[in-house]
Amino acid sequence: MTTNTLVPVFAALGDETRWSILVALGEGDASASALAERLPVTRQAIAKHLAVLQDVQLVESVRVGRELRYRVLGAQLSETARSLDRIGAEWERRLAAIKRIAEGL
Repeated sequence: MTTNTLVPVFAALGDETRWSILVALGEGDASASALAERLPVTRQAIAKHLAVLQDVQLVESVRVGRELRYRVLGAQLSETARSLDRIGAEWERRLAAIKRIAEGL
């Protein structure tokens, strides 16, 4: 993932309501109405948050009969986690190099 891809994902994840929606969807697919019953947010607000999550490919919609349900896309979350791991590993490498230099003085 590039910075251009990560920034919108982090912006989406940075909202507490969207995070709560992802956690709820982690328990199983749900419609916007079902999510609104579980969370202290209106159905209209849930729909807007779902659109943001869908734009960054963290959730997808699936039609089940007349109902539109949403599910988490684990692949995108996993790729985001791998990107964070790579960034963390690079910082660890840099900090270890600084420590070696400082200890050698």
